[in-house]
Amino acid sequence: MPKSKTKAQRKIQIKKATQATNKELDSVFFLKLVFYLILGSLWLKVTRGADIQVPLPVGMLAGLVFAGHEHFQIDRKIEFAVLLIAMLVGFWMPFGIYINF
Repeated sequence: MPKSKTKAQRKIQIKKATQATNKELDSVFFLKLVFYLILGSLWLKVTRGADIQVPLPVGMLAGLVFAGHEHFQIDRKIEFAVLLIAMLVGFWMPFGIYINF
């Protein structure tokens, strides 16, 4: 006659099963990093004539919203770092959205 499992053994078994299903593929993680790199480098630069220029990091703000709703909490710090680096690079590179008044 088989022994019935105790409550602690069932909790351990459930914990192992959920840990196995919460793993993320490396390709998905790499795709997310590329997404955050592109998104973080987008700036909205509003200019009026040649004397006033106001840069707004819209990509960084959108990236923070996406990273805030991330399922895997451990990757959030890496995504914030990628967003920050991309924002700094995107500030000096000539790509983004330009609006002239």
